[in-house]
Amino acid sequence: MRKLGLRLPSLVDSLANHVERAYTGWPDRIYVIEQGGRIAYKSPPGPYGFSSAELERQLQRLTGRRS
Repeated sequence: MRKLGLRLPSLVDSLANHVERAYTGWPDRIYVIEQGGRIAYKSPPGPYGFSSAELERQLQRLTGRRS
């Protein structure tokens, strides 16, 4: 982060990979986090598991809105 001059919050996981196991961040996934911090939706592994239609359904379910 320092070498690249990036100034954004970042996290370095421990050698025990607690964050990796909690969020299964690899491969890429799409998360929807509720206002209270609970994970409301976690997509299948991407990029091939991503579905914009499924994401839209989940967002509609959480917000009670229909497009």
